[in-house]
Amino acid sequence: MTVPHSPPAAPDAETSSVYGHSGFISFLIARVVAVVATQVQAVVVAWQVYDLTREPLALAYVGLAQFLPMLALLLPAGDLIDRFDRRRILALAWSVGGVCSALLWWLAGHGASGVAGIYAVLVLYGCARAFSGPAMQSLLPQIVPRGQLAQAIAANSMLMRVASIGGPLLGGLLYALGGGELTYAVCCACFVLGVALLLRVVVAHATAPGPAQGTMFERFGAGITFIRTRPIILGTISLDLFAVLLGGVVALLPIYAQEVLHVGPAGLGALRSAMAVGEVGAGLYLSMRPFNRHVGRTMFIAVAVFGVANLVFALSHWFWLSFAALTVAGAADMVSVYIRGALVQFSTPDTMRGRVNAVNMLFIGSSNELGEFRAGTSAAWLGVVPAAVVGGLCTLGVVGVVGGWMLAFKTLRTVDRFEEAAQASS
Repeated sequence: MTVPHSPPAAPDAETSSVYGHSGFISFLIARVVAVVATQVQAVVVAWQVYDLTREPLALAYVGLAQFLPMLALLLPAGDLIDRFDRRRILALAWSVGGVCSALLWWLAGHGASGVAGIYAVLVLYGCARAFSGPAMQSLLPQIVPRGQLAQAIAANSMLMRVASIGGPLLGGLLYALGGGELTYAVCCACFVLGVALLLRVVVAHATAPGPAQGTMFERFGAGITFIRTRPIILGTISLDLFAVLLGGVVALLPIYAQEVLHVGPAGLGALRSAMAVGEVGAGLYLSMRPFNRHVGRTMFIAVAVFGVANLVFALSHWFWLSFAALTVAGAADMVSVYIRGALVQFSTPDTMRGRVNAVNMLFIGSSNELGEFRAGTSAAWLGVVPAAVVGGLCTLGVVGVVGGWMLAFKTLRTVDRFEEAAQASS
């Protein structure tokens, strides 16, 4: 497949605002629409499955039905994204997502009993997500100039978080108005709109892929070797994995709201929005005023602040302090996400981004899902407050180990500007 190219950029393309690129705006809108559809669908599927079964374990299978196909398709997804037109692969993945929404709409409209059909559709949807996640991350550097990539990552992360907040709210409203039929119809329409907008995006900064060398297993193995031999990439990915895996407290919020802070469902909603408020605020600031100095050191500081904020939340018995701590944790996490995303993108050549981002997506997914599992099991064994305290201390421990970690990943510690990541990885 060939990748279309746009006319030569204006002389000030590298210094003007990233929002001046029509291709970037189209990409952002398309991705927001698709993320809203994903979030809406996730809320309604979880509600329907629990309504049909009344079994908490059934909800675990909802995540498992999507995660296992993503894990199984990691290898071919990363390889194909590096060899073919990423925009078309993403469009195809979103098209499959639309088909899944249509199937769920049909199941809801025909009153199908049981959840076997829903699980089958979710397996197909997990297959689509295996390609859409790394394709989205790998496509962005092909749309905007390299000098605006950090700003584009910040704007993209901020808007995705907004969509992740608004999607569940919209899903609940739509389900209350028209049940599963209306909700899934809207999801299907959103995926179709996302594909239509995506196909209008001009890919202007792509590197033509060379001829395929070796087997798919050998090519993906080359991607793993690339990650393993690049301290900046390995350090950023592993730091994210352990910080979120050990320090996350989101799974404990319902218990905190009821048993520690005594604020009820309304307070729980506020607590769940607190981290998002911090993330969106920091993301909005970074999208307008991105920084590009002392990035390696700043990332370690942001992880340390994340751990301290979670520790304050764990020990707090005042709602206002808990809300403020989670807001700070969200802002610190967004700064860390901004730096990690930019470092990985700058460190990775375009011909390798599909495989690197496939591994990165697996790490992120594992840290979020396993982090919630870790928090829940720790609360069952130790109690909710000790579990949260241990999580915060573990995150600080990761940063403390960062004393050794920073020595092990010296290149990551000393990197000053994002552009230096490319030089360090060459």
